[in-house]
Amino acid sequence: MLKHTGGQKAAKGTYWNLSSGQRVSITGEEILPGDEKTVYLKIPSAGLLLLAPFIGLAYAVFLPFIGIAMMLKLVGRKVFGGLLGTTARSASFGWRPKEAYLSGKKNGNKEKKKDEPEPPEQGK
Repeated sequence: MLKHTGGQKAAKGTYWNLSSGQRVSITGEEILPGDEKTVYLKIPSAGLLLLAPFIGLAYAVFLPFIGIAMMLKLVGRKVFGGLLGTTARSASFGWRPKEAYLSGKKNGNKEKKKDEPEPPEQGK
């Protein structure tokens, strides 16, 4: 039998999980890891050696497309990330959770003390 599922008792051999790429080596009769949805293929080492050139060919064929997809993702993040960042800053309501005004907000120079004289004007 070539196809096995997780949780199933398996004989000695090498089992390959196609969805995650995990290889499980079983030395005796053991239970395969995972649940019933996890599918393993029992492939002998010689069969894996025969498949290796085809796996490498698939990698070499799809590598340019992977590079193009990554470049489009990077450009999309730069363009739309800046746009979303600007939108988020303009829609912000000014709440800063790390700041606490326990004695009230500072008004700065809005309220001047009555005893303090005004500074002289420059340039006149």
